Amino acid sequence: MTDLHDRPRSSEDASERNGLRAFEVVLGWVEERILAGELRVGDQLPAERELARRLDVSRAAVREAVRTLQAQGVVRSAVGAGGAGGTTVTAVPARALMRLLRLHVALANFPLDDVIEARIALERLSIRLATEHARAADLGAMREAIAVMQTPGLSKAGFNDADTALHVAIAEAAGNRLAADLTVAIRESMRLPLLDAFRGVRDWEGLVVDLQADHRALYAAIEGGHADEAERLVEEHIRSAWGALYPGSVPPAAELPGSGPPGSVPPSSSPPSSVPPSSVPPGSAAGRAVRSA
Repeated sequence: MTDLHDRPRSSEDASERNGLRAFEVVLGWVEERILAGELRVGDQLPAERELARRLDVSRAAVREAVRTLQAQGVVRSAVGAGGAGGTTVTAVPARALMRLLRLHVALANFPLDDVIEARIALERLSIRLATEHARAADLGAMREAIAVMQTPGLSKAGFNDADTALHVAIAEAAGNRLAADLTVAIRESMRLPLLDAFRGVRDWEGLVVDLQADHRALYAAIEGGHADEAERLVEEHIRSAWGALYPGSVPPAAELPGSGPPGSVPPSSSPPSSVPPSSVPPGSAAGRAVRSA
């Protein structure tokens, strides 16, 4: 464990307080040491009294900084004697990342087009990896989400939750923790904007039919191990769905060399028996845009 308790305070620490509030001095101290590799997962921060003395700030400022770091998922605090207590550096959980990203998206710090393009890039990577690494449990989670979305009379909120669950299941099946966490964070951050957009669609039933067909095609490509097809399908799915919800807001994807018409599945793959078979209508992006216009 890295021992920071006996480390002398540097002039750099003092100079950093220019223009910063007291708790921000503490945040800066922790951030610098994490980036420098001096604080790692499992290391403890100096005790509150010691850190306040070291940085010449109040204990209240240290407590405020620790609360901020806890909200960000960077540290956890526990009460107890010896090693059982104190503030410990922890890995940033996906939920903390999702919470921060949701807030930034809600505050429009990221243009919608930027979020969609980032989501496409991440989901293309995730679905390609899922075709290689998906386990039986992963495929089962995908089938379950697809089955929920096919429930007659399902509410828009219920459909949205199941839609999110499907994309999260694909990301989790990728086997790449960072890619999965980023994919899940962006998809979760879009949950409420998507639900709001769903509520404004006039031909909801028609849109649901198209989305269901997309989802079955995505599953078939993953189950069949068709990485290139899965990548193309997920990009087409995301662009066409947003094009239906916000006509003209998202440019269509360029067709990949050697790929078939939008929504097609290679002849060697077919939807599994547990997912009702359905063809994916060519040109479905245009169809959705017409329905929602």
